[in-house]
Amino acid sequence: MPVQHKPKTYPLRELGLSAEKLDKHAVSITDRLVKAGFEAYLVGGCVRDLLLGMHPKDFDVSTNAEPEEIQALFKNCRLIGRRFRLAHIHFGRHIIEVATFRGPHIKHDKNASHAHKDGRLLRDNVYGTLEEDAWRRDFTVNALYLDPKKKTVIDYVGGIEDHQQRILRLMGDPVTRFKEDPVRLIRAIRFQAKLNFQIESNTAAPITKMAPLLKDIPAARLYDEVLKLFLNTHATQIFELLRQYGLFEALFPQTELCLNNADSDAPLRFIKQAMTNTEARLKNNQHVTPYFLLATLLWEPVRRLTEQNRSSFHSDTQAIHAAANEVIAHQISRLAIPRRMTTPMREVWALQPRFHKQVGIRCLRFMEHPRFRAAYDFMLLRAQHGEIDEKTADWWTHIQTLEPAEQKLMTRPTQFKNKRKPRKKKPKPITSNN
Repeated sequence: MPVQHKPKTYPLRELGLSAEKLDKHAVSITDRLVKAGFEAYLVGGCVRDLLLGMHPKDFDVSTNAEPEEIQALFKNCRLIGRRFRLAHIHFGRHIIEVATFRGPHIKHDKNASHAHKDGRLLRDNVYGTLEEDAWRRDFTVNALYLDPKKKTVIDYVGGIEDHQQRILRLMGDPVTRFKEDPVRLIRAIRFQAKLNFQIESNTAAPITKMAPLLKDIPAARLYDEVLKLFLNTHATQIFELLRQYGLFEALFPQTELCLNNADSDAPLRFIKQAMTNTEARLKNNQHVTPYFLLATLLWEPVRRLTEQNRSSFHSDTQAIHAAANEVIAHQISRLAIPRRMTTPMREVWALQPRFHKQVGIRCLRFMEHPRFRAAYDFMLLRAQHGEIDEKTADWWTHIQTLEPAEQKLMTRPTQFKNKRKPRKKKPKPITSNN
């Protein structure tokens, strides 16, 4: 795509936008920066989403002020990051991210840009102009700048046209841009599903071939990106697209191997149902726990390993614990799943055998376990796909509806339920010998 040295400028009203939809804190930041003699714009996803009629979750600001200059203007500012030096301006719990215009990373000045031999940018604090910043962004629809003061949108890269045609186009050579930051591979998938856009053919062409580059991304960063992928209302479509482009294997290699070698589609349907349930909860503004979804994504490797090694352990629970240790140890080399997630994941898995025991006081105590509800929901999901007898699932669903006395009766051993008290024999009548 040729560089547009002269940008196109669109009035907000021409694009169907209203200044009233803009975040007041973000606008106040741009106002102060402009009054101090700097340029400042709203940029990126907030502009893209406003054009779609959506309410942006975050509003970001881009400026030619350098981080220290921003900090000098705002007492509520904190500078973060080494790879990308950013300013976070706090308004209570609300944070506006402010970034300095970036220039080409081949540019050398007092700032520094460092690239790995494979093309990844390890540090990128080369500052530039507004136009250079636009061309350094990933997709054209993310390179639109909104000027709150002039009430216009500035477009150097043809982003408005692509937005109107619902196209995701990576700027520059796709191979080079994906090498610079391989996370763009999964961002393309997430945006396709979230925005209902199509990935432009030249952008899509190298994705599958470049999927292995995700292995070089720090595991902590990749974990954050995975949460963005699956904790949203398009989780099922994203899951399918990731598998289509060969990206899911780079994120969850053990699960992908199990899905490819499965005897039936039950494991695949199990994961998709979990995604569908997540979408439904989010649409109803219900809380979603990341550990539950991660537990479903890794269950098939845990289940298979448990079956393979069951004979080496005294109980199913021990076998599950051993399998969980091995699967999680392998997984965290790709995704840095924190212990606050892996601990409840292990508990949900390890509690599954207890649903097969429906007699005795331990059943009642089981329902008081702090992780019972999550384990129960997980068991229901397994029952839907044939891993557990539906009668077992129905039994546990029913017992939760009963009063304590009825629950005790329901969990009594069978011999006590059916045992009847012996009938008292009637005394024989006393007969006279006379």
